[in-house]
Amino acid sequence: MTFQGWLLIAAFVGILLAFTKPVGLWLFALYEGRRTPLHAVLDPIERGFYRLSGIDPNEEQNWRRYAVHMLIFNAALLLLTYAVLRLQALLPLNPQGLPAVGEHLSFNTAVSFTTNTNWQSYSGESTLSTLSQMLGLAIHNFLSAATGIALAFAFFRGFARRNAGTIGNFWADITRVTLYLLLPACIVYALFLIASGVPQTLAGSVDLTTLEGAKQTLALGPVASQEAIKTLGTNGGGFFNANSAHPFENPTAITNLVQMLSIFAIGFGLTWTFGKAVGNPRQGWAILAAMTTIFLIGVGITYWQEAAGNPVLHQLGAMGGNMEGKEVRFGIAASALFSVVTTAASCGAVNAMHDSFTALGGLIPLFNIQLGEVVVGGVGAGIYGFLLFAILAVFVAGLMVGRTPEYVGKKIEAREVKLAVLAIAVLPLIILGFTAIASITDAGLAGPLNKGPHGFSEILYAFTSGVGNNGSAFAGLTANTPFYNGLLGVAMWIGRFFIIIPMLAIAGSLAAKKYTPETAGSFPTTGPLWTGLLIGIVAVVGGLTFLPSLALGPIADHLAMIHGQLF
Repeated sequence: MTFQGWLLIAAFVGILLAFTKPVGLWLFALYEGRRTPLHAVLDPIERGFYRLSGIDPNEEQNWRRYAVHMLIFNAALLLLTYAVLRLQALLPLNPQGLPAVGEHLSFNTAVSFTTNTNWQSYSGESTLSTLSQMLGLAIHNFLSAATGIALAFAFFRGFARRNAGTIGNFWADITRVTLYLLLPACIVYALFLIASGVPQTLAGSVDLTTLEGAKQTLALGPVASQEAIKTLGTNGGGFFNANSAHPFENPTAITNLVQMLSIFAIGFGLTWTFGKAVGNPRQGWAILAAMTTIFLIGVGITYWQEAAGNPVLHQLGAMGGNMEGKEVRFGIAASALFSVVTTAASCGAVNAMHDSFTALGGLIPLFNIQLGEVVVGGVGAGIYGFLLFAILAVFVAGLMVGRTPEYVGKKIEAREVKLAVLAIAVLPLIILGFTAIASITDAGLAGPLNKGPHGFSEILYAFTSGVGNNGSAFAGLTANTPFYNGLLGVAMWIGRFFIIIPMLAIAGSLAAKKYTPETAGSFPTTGPLWTGLLIGIVAVVGGLTFLPSLALGPIADHLAMIHGQLF
């Protein structure tokens, strides 16, 4: 570990904290439907969209109607993407003449991008046409991210409203987020990437002559525009198979830093938006403090392990940290930081191969997802996931003080606690269940490249990433098979929407309640004690569930390594 490495980590967190309130203020304006400076230009487009689609943005929806509209919208987008991929060979903007994508891979990919997972069982530059990348995938990168933020807004309204039967309008929320936040931010972001050397062209490839006189074909495409929303919307995926390790996606140390900042920017801002929405910004800062503490612990462990390297290789004379699978351009500190950022959020973009990390270095990205991806998490999904844990935390606090738990002025009763437990239980149930199926079937066991604990980790990581809607992977798993494409597709759909429905039900229940002012007997939810309780609940409920599976995978892998055994 070096001073420069810790300085990078400190600068990263410092910049994010400085931008938290400005980003939160912008999000709060969209949450309330207020005018922004962009309305002077974009308001006619917004109103035109409403007229064209017959939507009244002022018509409020109860939680059931909000959920139904959201599900129908996402199901329609899934079918659109499936059709684009299956008809790829017949559609324009296919300069390489690529064939149609197969049935099970099209299903997996359509579900993956609909759910903001962006798991890829294929190499983008050799499988998808320019149109498939721009229409089939990029549309989801915007709208799945906008869906997450819209759902967070709906959940905020559940806490903020009093005696209300509605939680907002799904169509107004998703339109405003897309039009006034994601699109303009990504235009500026894409221009920055183009200026930094990221390609933006409709050409499929270019032929070059190397210094040795050989011929080489380099894949090209509209990379900058795809890359911008990939990280800002915590979508992940990659235009190229090497993802953000590819110099055309991530050419410099500056673009690497900006990508990491963009992955966390909206998630950090939403914590402040929540505090503002419930009338107490300190509530948002308390949540952010818990998130940041867990994040920094993960960064510290990963950086320490990767900088320490492999003791078996040290005995053979190869001293230094673990550079296997890492870009020399970025080094150990930036690679370790990126791996924790992308898995603490539900992004899944990578600038180093997690399969090549040390056992404990690879455990942290895996554990981040198993926590429920609430340590900042995906845009919108992170904050509403963390608030589910906050409901459990105040329930535990209520048991300790012997009174009905309250949170930001709302009594948390049996219905809310049961729904929160239901939502949180989805993650371990599907991850562990599907991992068990893959670990005992021939089709599942044919996937891992490695045997023993590391091979088990590859399977466990795949279903953790799928259910957690992350999209990153231990690269040793061969996932482009009917078994894995089908089972992972189901896992991704359950992991996204089986959490959303109970969450919206909680929002509807809370919105209908009256405000309960704090008293001397109320448990404080803004100080260090509350932050510590939140961290404890997330670690115990979200993490210890997976301890036996982690013991069979990365922990066993680490113990074998320190005893000189490599698999």
